[in-house]
Amino acid sequence: MQKFDQIAATDSHLLEEAQRLRKEARGTPPGVQRDDLIRKARLAENAARLGFRAVSPVPKSAR
Repeated sequence: MQKFDQIAATDSHLLEEAQRLRKEARGTPPGVQRDDLIRKARLAENAARLGFRAVSPVPKSAR
C-alpha cells in the first residue's frame, strides 16, 4: 500500500503543477513561452494519469 500512497502523492503533485502552469499560461501573451507552459502542463497531466494506471488493477476482461 505504501507504493500506492507514494504514487498518489506524486500524481497529486503533478496535477498541482499542471494547474500552476496553466494559470501562468493564462497570464502570458500568446507566443512560444505560453505554448511551452501549456505543453508542460499537458505533460504533467499525462504523467499523472499514467502513474495512476500503473497501480490500478487490470480489469478481468482485459486479461
